[in-house]
Amino acid sequence: MNDFDPAALDCLAALADEQGFERAAQRLSITQSAVSQRLRSLETQVGQPLVVRSRPLRLTEAGKVLLRFARQLQALRVDVARELGERVAPQSRLAIAVNADSLATWVLPALDELVQQGLREGYGLELVVDDQDFTHDSLRQGAVLGCVSTVAEALQGCRVQPLGVMRYVAVASPGFLAAQLPEGLHAGNFADTPFLVFNRKDDSQAQWVAQAFGVRAPRLRERFVPSSEAYVSAAVMGWGVGVAPEVQVRPLVEAGRLVVLRPEVGVDVALYWHQWQLQARGALLDRIGQALADGARRALG
Repeated sequence: MNDFDPAALDCLAALADEQGFERAAQRLSITQSAVSQRLRSLETQVGQPLVVRSRPLRLTEAGKVLLRFARQLQALRVDVARELGERVAPQSRLAIAVNADSLATWVLPALDELVQQGLREGYGLELVVDDQDFTHDSLRQGAVLGCVSTVAEALQGCRVQPLGVMRYVAVASPGFLAAQLPEGLHAGNFADTPFLVFNRKDDSQAQWVAQAFGVRAPRLRERFVPSSEAYVSAAVMGWGVGVAPEVQVRPLVEAGRLVVLRPEVGVDVALYWHQWQLQARGALLDRIGQALADGARRALG
């Protein structure tokens, strides 16, 4: 197979990120016609379509394969430019996927030094947020170069390292407990008690109830709050019982604003860092992985 045109691969990556030709052209500072021409050239080279021209635009399976290659090539270019002391191309971005709870607790402090360095050197770090059980899909599809995930097994061409265990505990405000659960949460009333849920991918509440009361596939009264920070705020305001990271709610528990229910019960979520293996000395992606591993160790133990 002939070598792929790096400019055409950049177009494919921009189309995947921006979900359309107009925004991709704006990002690359070229015309829409040029984006279309480079994409057609790439499709001719591989002999099959790479994108489905829908709204939003989406990649074919062949497009996802080439997207993975495009991401890795972009990362290698960043590493080479840094090693040579050259300015990184302004559109260079290294995307990684993280779960919302990690982002709200330990990820930002872990990555701060690298982000500050990126501001000086010109590269950008893009964080893609998804449930920890689904971030691995973004890695497989080529949308990101690395991810924080609950999946323990590495994809071919990737490596994985354990980060630690994030423990989830059930909490509620003192006012909510006094008004709604004066006798405490138990097997006879959990089904009528509102539980805060992050989104429809979130099953930590059901896992906690299953452990606490020995109930398989419990049905709960759900109140959706799709933000890690707002989720904890809703628990403090008395919207319901939340199942949140212990590291996130610990200061509120110590301040008496939240109470841990059944402290002996918790949902332990093992987290792993996955990344594509890039053969570059001092690869930035390796440094990102090490920074996340160090940050997780400090926060999660």
